[in-house]
Amino acid sequence: MDQEYTPLDLSTLDLSTPLPTYPADFRSGFASLVGRPNAGKSTLTNAMVGQKVAITSNRPQTTRHTIRGIVHKDEYQLILVDTPGIHRPRTLLGERLNDLVASTLSQVDVLGFCIPANEKIGPGDRYIASQLVASSNKPVVAIVTKADTVSSEELREQLLAVEALGEEVMSAERAARAKRAAHRAKQKGKGPKGKGGKNDAVPFAKGSGPAAKRRAGEVAEPMPVDGKGGWAAIIPVSAVKHFQVDAVADLLAQYTPLSPPLYPDGELTDEPEATLIAELVREAALEGAREELPHSIAVTVEEMEFREGRPADNPLLDVHVNLYVERESQKYIIIGKGGSNLRKIGTKAREQIEAMLGTRIYLNIHVKVAKEWQSDARALNRLGF
Repeated sequence: MDQEYTPLDLSTLDLSTPLPTYPADFRSGFASLVGRPNAGKSTLTNAMVGQKVAITSNRPQTTRHTIRGIVHKDEYQLILVDTPGIHRPRTLLGERLNDLVASTLSQVDVLGFCIPANEKIGPGDRYIASQLVASSNKPVVAIVTKADTVSSEELREQLLAVEALGEEVMSAERAARAKRAAHRAKQKGKGPKGKGGKNDAVPFAKGSGPAAKRRAGEVAEPMPVDGKGGWAAIIPVSAVKHFQVDAVADLLAQYTPLSPPLYPDGELTDEPEATLIAELVREAALEGAREELPHSIAVTVEEMEFREGRPADNPLLDVHVNLYVERESQKYIIIGKGGSNLRKIGTKAREQIEAMLGTRIYLNIHVKVAKEWQSDARALNRLGF
């Protein structure tokens, strides 16, 4: 049966407020910060946004979701996508996090490759750099983070090492592309099996993206390169000291398209409140956690509701969360003797949640065991991964 629609009464709309206008050269787009775990991506995201939108910890692999933070400037709007650290996965969760990163990279305009100033470049950095160069046509800005943790001379040496890394991976990619081109030419000369035909065409793969072109034997256009060592640019930064934080945002924004803003003015993240609350509880639980426990913690918000009967000028939000670990022994560590550790977690999380929401809350944390959830597909789905 056809559904009846009520036409919109335009006379009820207030059209007196003019729409905002923006300069013709205004830019708006997406930038993704990538790197190995604990490279300072979340701290830098928070510093550029000017407010905490991603949790931070000295524990590797803290970030488990793509967190969007929005930078508003007169000349541009930059949407930062903070991703989980790229690593060699040991669990199904690790595999899904890497898949999440790969999916994110295909949807942004520019990549910021974060490399800590206080750690030597290792196999993990080389692996990520080679993947970025080989699989993406996006400009890659090399960002040397934690510049405040080293001396000027050490920072200069790291910048040179990052430049050399770019030259190394770019040279390897050029050689790989040349080898593929030679193989392609050879295959074209052979033609279909059993026939001579040099003029026989190579079947084209479905799709038109870089991966499809590579499968078809075509080579995607190289990444734009106008900086040093194959990177679009190299820049040091300290999020803690706010050294060159604005300069990093300005640099990334140069590679976004001309466009009006994609988000309303003043909006700093598009993350749901429940997600932010769950992350703040997890951050509080990570503090002081030892050995494998940080990776075994997951948090979900089960219920959020303002308590009835409270005065309008003094509301109280009841928040009920589940904190999951993988073993009974871990449950007792989280709770602590007489509930002491759980009280510390609740107090720290509550303070941050109240600051974020601007209202008082009652936080109830229920600790539960979900055995080996990191490798359980059904448990991962239930927990939102």
